[in-house]
Amino acid sequence: MTSNPPPMFRTVVLGSTSVYRRELLSRLRLPFEVAAPGVDETPLTGEQPQALALRLARAKAQAVAARHPEAVVIGSDQVADLAGLALGKPGTHDRAVEQLRRMSGHTVIFQTALAVVCQASGFEQVDLAAVRVRFRTLHEQDIENYLQAEQPYDCAGSAKSEGLGNALLESIESDDPTALVGLPLIRTARMLRAAGVKLL
Repeated sequence: MTSNPPPMFRTVVLGSTSVYRRELLSRLRLPFEVAAPGVDETPLTGEQPQALALRLARAKAQAVAARHPEAVVIGSDQVADLAGLALGKPGTHDRAVEQLRRMSGHTVIFQTALAVVCQASGFEQVDLAAVRVRFRTLHEQDIENYLQAEQPYDCAGSAKSEGLGNALLESIESDDPTALVGLPLIRTARMLRAAGVKLL
């Protein structure tokens, strides 16, 4: 009869400054630290949204793991994929208006990538949670009212789904419900367990 080895008690570090990811990870009720990855998020020439999200999630985890080699580090990134066009964080009101006009009446795939890395143990896993979102046909006043209420300028595709952003949508399809907010917790829990972190 074989038994599983006991989990190693390593520090967990969230490699992100996102308040949304911090709140989501806290739902797993494990102690963790937060560190800014300091990664350049500029897309490479011709880089597709899925590849961009995966590359940045891994880069963020690796950058923080280089400073915390004994820790289990979580990196994540989200890119809105509109028929191959990558929509990131708008940053400004005008860019948010442009993004929402583009997405109006269309299906957008929110590519949420996740990487978990531990340098000391040599552990690395990367995964992707794709969320299909169908937007309603949005009128200009809908867009303005939403942006004034939520100011979602730090959200990929200007979509703050945990708030009034739900009023913009027709439907959401996902196998990992929190992925649209920015951190797929089902995958996160699975990868943390694989890295030796005890959750329950």
